[in-house]
Amino acid sequence: MGAIEDVYEDLDTEVSFEEFEAAVQDKVEQMGGLADDETAAMLIAHELTDQGGEVSGIADIEPGMDEVKFLAKVVSVGELRTFERDGEDEDGRVVNVEVADETGRVRVSFWDGMAVDVVDSLEVGEVLRIAGRPKDGFNGVEVSIDKAEPAPDEEVDVQVLDTYQVEDLSLGLSDVNLKGKVLDTSEIRTFDRDDGSEGRVANLTVGDETGRVRVTLWDEQADRADELDTGVTVEVVDGYVRERDGSLELHVGSRGAVEELDEEVQYVPDTADIGDLEIGQTVDIAGGVIETDPKRTFDRDDGSQGQVRNIRVKDETGEIRVAMWGEKADTDVDLADHVVLTDVEIKDGWQEDLEASAGWRSTVSVTRDSLNDDSSGAASNGQGGLDAFGSDSSSDGGADSEAESAAGGAGGAAVATKTADADGEDVEFTGTVVQAGNPVVLDNGTKTRSVKTDAKLRLGEEVTVRGTLRDGTIDADDVF
Repeated sequence: MGAIEDVYEDLDTEVSFEEFEAAVQDKVEQMGGLADDETAAMLIAHELTDQGGEVSGIADIEPGMDEVKFLAKVVSVGELRTFERDGEDEDGRVVNVEVADETGRVRVSFWDGMAVDVVDSLEVGEVLRIAGRPKDGFNGVEVSIDKAEPAPDEEVDVQVLDTYQVEDLSLGLSDVNLKGKVLDTSEIRTFDRDDGSEGRVANLTVGDETGRVRVTLWDEQADRADELDTGVTVEVVDGYVRERDGSLELHVGSRGAVEELDEEVQYVPDTADIGDLEIGQTVDIAGGVIETDPKRTFDRDDGSQGQVRNIRVKDETGEIRVAMWGEKADTDVDLADHVVLTDVEIKDGWQEDLEASAGWRSTVSVTRDSLNDDSSGAASNGQGGLDAFGSDSSSDGGADSEAESAAGGAGGAAVATKTADADGEDVEFTGTVVQAGNPVVLDNGTKTRSVKTDAKLRLGEEVTVRGTLRDGTIDADDVF
């Protein structure tokens, strides 16, 4: 056996001997006779060993790969844990370390003797050159370390944070502490695990000034979805980031917690104008509720039962029907509420009208501000109910918005703007029917009027009414 064969036999590679031998001969020629076959073979072997398993970044690591090699910065160092090995007297030891690069984050595990060394010497912010075997772990992909050595001359551009905001989250991140406002909660769901035990899961949606994220609560943490109200501020403690359907989610398991805080976190959704919506978009919208339908149940093809409730929402640019599916249909939404709906899909609705679909990924946040009788006539946050549609600023210094009153009807409470017109005065008003029934509510884009009439009017119909104003409601004599 020649020198090339000897080197190849000691090499663990998928490269064939013919390819290896050809590479050795090329290396001999490149070096102009400065290396013999054996030296060139050893150089090629070194190159193959050094490059084997090299990945361009953590994002490329997948379970089932052979040994991978990469550079990463230490984000956190866990505690040394011991465990019993089957059939062995000596306990095993492990330390989990979070590392990251510009493409993502991953948990790496140091075992036994290496675990002890890590606890004593490894520091957050240190850059490591790592070789290990990827596997599918509890929190996603993990790497079992074969070799790790400091790389002090290498730079890895990763920011290490104590507290995260939504925009800082990335796949594989763990030990996440994040403060935010609860935008939505779900019901607790149960499922059967492979071992026969029953699991529990629920969801929150939490937002801060940089965005929002869906929070998945497992087992005992699922109760927090029932215990927390929308609008409160919470801190997610020791969460970890996973991906679902292309979106990042923050998960909370037995190590984590969701704690209510007595402080304010600002969340302002980036809402789209209703008048500019197009089919196929997934957007956030906000506005006042001008129509509500009862919840309906239906049978699915698989025999299960679903539910849906439709509302109509209006902003300064237009209005749209919103279908709230599943548990979203149970959301307490009334006429004149101000709502923010996130991640709704814009679809082709009934009679060629657009429709917004609020599904499992959507959130429905309701602002129900009690109307007050102060001189401003505005709801407490300046945007509640039909105030979201705009206000009339007439030359009398805003007398048309001195007060607002709620008028009860078959579909629920509707808001009518009480103007400077005196009780008993004959008035005329033109607007679009935004609530049918008794009373009817008309809206002209800047004002709403409650109208008492026996006329049968349809939603969306534009009419003019004449009659006597009594307690903010027009008692209509003529409708045309």
